[in-house]
Amino acid sequence: MKKVLMAVVVSAAMISGCATQDAYTGEEKTSKTMMGGIIGAVTGAAAGAATSSKGDRNKGILIGAASGGLIGAGVGQYMDRQEAQLRQRLEGTGVRVKRDGNQIDLIMPGNITFDVDKSNIRTSFYEVLDSVAIVVKEFDQTAIAVGGHTDSTGSFEYNQQLSERRAQSVGSYLRDKGVAQGRLHTKGYGPRFPVASNDTEQGRQQNRRVEIQLMPME
Repeated sequence: MKKVLMAVVVSAAMISGCATQDAYTGEEKTSKTMMGGIIGAVTGAAAGAATSSKGDRNKGILIGAASGGLIGAGVGQYMDRQEAQLRQRLEGTGVRVKRDGNQIDLIMPGNITFDVDKSNIRTSFYEVLDSVAIVVKEFDQTAIAVGGHTDSTGSFEYNQQLSERRAQSVGSYLRDKGVAQGRLHTKGYGPRFPVASNDTEQGRQQNRRVEIQLMPME
């Protein structure tokens, strides 16, 4: 069985692709598609083994691995292509693109998205959100969660309301640009999830942000 499982992992890697070079750093990295393929293959192999009789267990492992690997690789490849388009369109805008497994995070600093203490999107930021809308409309099999965040200056209640209004403003803008309402979810988190210390102006500036999370639909 160990030899069969090893063959599963090797085959999944071949299906999913090899290590790729990061276009921005030049660093060799394992593609998310490859990881998705391997994870899917191993999961499928386990399911195949569990549902097969003892005599057919190896056959069940290979069948399960093949289907699971292709599904995992497919999702990873889909998110790979979406990530690549977002990076290309958002380069130099101040928006940070972060990848975590099959989730893509777009981190939008508040100082380029909104005026101080306001929830109306800056007109200078429209073009950036237009680019996001173009990509997410093309990749319509992803759910979109828009989260608003603030620093800890002022009352908790006020910051909570401000974060909600800012998240709603971004969500409404994307909807008005043709993104399906059913894919969009907005929520304000106030100062609950800082990414830096609120003891310095630089840290507070980092905490004032909107994040868009893109996830494959189940």
